[in-house]
Amino acid sequence: MHQILRIYNSLTRQKEVFQPLKPPFVGMYLCGPTVYGKAHLGHARAAITFDVIFRYLQHLNYKVRYVRNITDVGHLERDLDEGKDKIQQQAQLEAISPMEVAQRYTHTYHKNMEALNVLPPSIEPCASGHILEQIAMIEKIIAQGLAYIIDGSVYFDVMQYNQMHHYGKLSGRGIEASRSGTRTLAKQTDKKQRVDFALWKKAMPMHMMRWPSPWGEGFPGWHIECSAMSTKYLGNQFDIHGGGMDLLFPHHECEIAQAQAALQTNLATYWIHNNLVTIDGVKMGKSLGNFITLDALFTGSHPAIAQPYSPMALRFFMLQAHYRSTLAMTIEGLKAAQQGYRKLMNGLHLLTKRPHEGATPTHTSGLLDAAIDADCVACYSAINDDFNTAKVLACLFNLLKKINGWYNGTLDDGSISTTAWGQLRHTYTTFVSDLLGLKEEHPSTTDQTLTMLLPIYQEAKAAKRYHQIDAIRTALHKMGIAIKDHPNGVDWEYQ
Repeated sequence: MHQILRIYNSLTRQKEVFQPLKPPFVGMYLCGPTVYGKAHLGHARAAITFDVIFRYLQHLNYKVRYVRNITDVGHLERDLDEGKDKIQQQAQLEAISPMEVAQRYTHTYHKNMEALNVLPPSIEPCASGHILEQIAMIEKIIAQGLAYIIDGSVYFDVMQYNQMHHYGKLSGRGIEASRSGTRTLAKQTDKKQRVDFALWKKAMPMHMMRWPSPWGEGFPGWHIECSAMSTKYLGNQFDIHGGGMDLLFPHHECEIAQAQAALQTNLATYWIHNNLVTIDGVKMGKSLGNFITLDALFTGSHPAIAQPYSPMALRFFMLQAHYRSTLAMTIEGLKAAQQGYRKLMNGLHLLTKRPHEGATPTHTSGLLDAAIDADCVACYSAINDDFNTAKVLACLFNLLKKINGWYNGTLDDGSISTTAWGQLRHTYTTFVSDLLGLKEEHPSTTDQTLTMLLPIYQEAKAAKRYHQIDAIRTALHKMGIAIKDHPNGVDWEYQ
């Protein structure tokens, strides 16, 4: 039922059948966060997108080595060799060491990822721990005549590179477009061309993050970090390179050029880019000052949010849109996602917890068997079509209608066969829990509370102690849980 997986490749601008270089092994690299502040919604979208990809590739029995880096040095304010190092700038604001900044925000990023049920990568290298590898790659680029040294800094010679290769093949931006879109940079007159980018920067006297190199003390450029770390752990060419759409140019374009210059490879076969999160139609990001941190969303502490939203509600919200589409952040959308997530969990609860007596089908054929099979097949068709989680969710809600109908008694006996029920149960739980990564968020004490209260509720109902019934319902309502009365007993669901 797995069918054929097709992936939209940003490099070729079309969907392609996924064919790993060395099956069953798959190498995947994701540009991780620059850890100079708390993670925000944009970080969550990239992490969730590639978490689903990671989960599904493993589901297909590929042996995936997933590398997601931490950028803790070299990422300048405006991404184009201009301004201060983002981490050093934050260190000066907080009056602490740059490495303390990196450690602090790496820790909070990990906590947020755990809350979002994002699986940890196979390897998580940090840029500051791979200075030697970056220097070695720069030396190879210099040896090819594609970089030049000026006063302790090393720059990639884009014009020279473009005589032999194609700078701009990923982004579609030619040399002239790139040059016209690049500002004349103050204190960067040592470049031959504005389009050239730094491989190594000379450290000024006040710069705290510095390392010795053949060209003097300095620090690596932002782009060389990912080229060096990805190839160290995945080889000179690997299967998937991912990141946000905002990294396509200049970051990923420069990565391709560096790998071609140093290693004579195309770096990655498939380039996958998730689109941006917008607020009021504007890209959300730290540099624009319109971002919402994950901590603020989960606690409801941001002024634009009237209430907290759970990590799973956010995950559901992001899965509702195809990863290549722009995601508009709205309060109404978050509220709807919270409800949608709870409905899916109710279905999971009905399938896995306590179905009432006689609920499981026992016959060999049913009127809805063909419809259930079609919905299950559609789930796989959707995820195989460039990881279309929006369509997957629509298919799951079709299955949920059948789950609810069976348990509510609106579907009569003979509707679903034993085989179809097993297929429904397996597909629903596999996609909700294993592939989409949605999980129950209530604390373990909730199960204990329900185990204690439901028998008391049933007893009160039998004795017609309505004040006690109302008190139990009110208490559970505050926990986001509603009691459901069935002919064969009492159950509960998220509300």
